[in-house]
Amino acid sequence: MTKETDHPNSQSRSLSDRVFQTLLQDIYSGRIEQGSTINEVELSQRLGVSRGPIRETVRRLQGIGLVTRTPYVKSRVIKLGVESMLELFEVRMALEGMACRLATERMSIEDIEQLEREVLAAEIPRAEVVESSPKFDFHARIAVGSRNQRLMDALRQDNLNILRLYRTSTSAIIERKTGANEEHVQIVLAMKGRNPALAESLMRSHIGRAAQYMKAQLEEK
Repeated sequence: MTKETDHPNSQSRSLSDRVFQTLLQDIYSGRIEQGSTINEVELSQRLGVSRGPIRETVRRLQGIGLVTRTPYVKSRVIKLGVESMLELFEVRMALEGMACRLATERMSIEDIEQLEREVLAAEIPRAEVVESSPKFDFHARIAVGSRNQRLMDALRQDNLNILRLYRTSTSAIIERKTGANEEHVQIVLAMKGRNPALAESLMRSHIGRAAQYMKAQLEEK
């Protein structure tokens, strides 16, 4: 068996990927705060790596929209704004609404019933919501169920990394988590009843409520 050390390029890529995942989680968790500058020296010392992988990671983060950089200015983590969030959710309403319509038409009844079981299983007691992690990604399952590769690709575009940052900024609040899951249940019931127009409408309303909820949270900060 060939050892990883026999392939310096593979080893370097593995290191770069680890640094990228670490910084990505640091941004999502708030350890690296929104709007803060990226201190390559401090990160290099903290992670015990040279500045090469740090620079590569910063370029990758810039490429997916989580870091900005202008000439003669240090790189910064983006700072979430209400207007850009609403624009992002408008795109989601259109794309995920259509994905839900298509999934209602194209998923087998067995797959829809399995989705229903998983959604119901995700209804966690309120006291446990904050400590629990989602067992599956409802929206990703709907996208796959649409069986439209171009639509799935659009929903995987880089701006969804920004969406995740929005989500993690507000997702610890119990009321929206429980409310969102109740809305998931209603969407699946419409899918199970093979009502694509209703399923699309419910998905669009679900995302619209999430946008308004997140808008209120951002305006309080």
